Amino acid sequence: MSHSAARERRDRWTHGTHRAVKSLRTFQPYTGPRWHLGLQAALVMAVPIAVGAALGSETLGILAATGGFTVLHVTNLNVLERIRVLPLVAAFLLFASTLATVLAPYPLAASVGLVVVTVAGAALSFGYRMGAPGPLFVALAYGLSARVTAVVDGERAIAPASLIMAVAAGMLFALAVAASPILLARNRHLPARPLRQILSVFNLGRDGRTLLMRVAIVAVVGTAISVTAIDPERAYWTVGAGIAVIGTRAGRGDAARRGLHRIVGTVAGALIFLAFGSLDLAPLALAVVLGSLQFVTQLVTVRNYALALLFITPMVLLLTGAATGTIGSFSTLTERVVDTVIGALLGTLTGLLHRPHAR
Repeated sequence: MSHSAARERRDRWTHGTHRAVKSLRTFQPYTGPRWHLGLQAALVMAVPIAVGAALGSETLGILAATGGFTVLHVTNLNVLERIRVLPLVAAFLLFASTLATVLAPYPLAASVGLVVVTVAGAALSFGYRMGAPGPLFVALAYGLSARVTAVVDGERAIAPASLIMAVAAGMLFALAVAASPILLARNRHLPARPLRQILSVFNLGRDGRTLLMRVAIVAVVGTAISVTAIDPERAYWTVGAGIAVIGTRAGRGDAARRGLHRIVGTVAGALIFLAFGSLDLAPLALAVVLGSLQFVTQLVTVRNYALALLFITPMVLLLTGAATGTIGSFSTLTERVVDTVIGALLGTLTGLLHRPHAR
């Protein structure tokens, strides 16, 4: 390599690093309101938990809230088009949860299943241009379902049928909430394409193929690291962290920025989780806190990813901790930070698969 080429590469990396660090304090412009999406996300999180608590089944209420992740998808479509696509999203998420309950007693098979559903979810998401959050919640739904239905002392911690019914109920509620805007007359007359046109052609394209390859690498390597060196039950968190870094946009710069945001935002958010975890929240208080965190997340996630993770991290940690009975555990906190750093580094490094932009 010539001296000038080496200097150009060094300058490019220096400039990229500077831009990534600068992005931590940069707010991206965004046009259009998001409060209605935040309200929907808050409702599908808080209401199932509150109902479960009222019925004396807090755990099932929390699991139903995970079905509410359905409402976070295809937010770029108007309400009439969303209600045509979201049932398919819900069906795939429910399939992932169901498969997880089947494979949960067999750790090796469950690890393979995590890779398969993650890659399949990524292919569908990128191939049909479904946008954010990509396959992230496929991995989280699968991993959480496998963990809470795992065999403990010869018995399932939670019966698979109970989990599937709770998640399905949460999904139905999420679909109803997503469809609620059609109660307004102005939304019933929006232009809407039929489903066969919205999802007309499966086409990954060059960027889509690269993103899919990155997800596959993160899923395989992240799972392998967790299985061989950390804890197989935590593989979904490592994989999820990597997928969150990959996102849905192609480019080395975006990979570096999201990786840095993921690590910084998660560490800061973990401290907030520790504060909430020490409060021993009552079920209704937990519902309010999770709903509030979800609402704020939807408002800021398009402006600054690190700031969004300041709210996403304690929300997901509280949710998974409540579902698995590890809420407020400092060891769980440190484990999640370690898993996040590993996954974020994997997701960032796979960004090198993208071709550098011409100067």
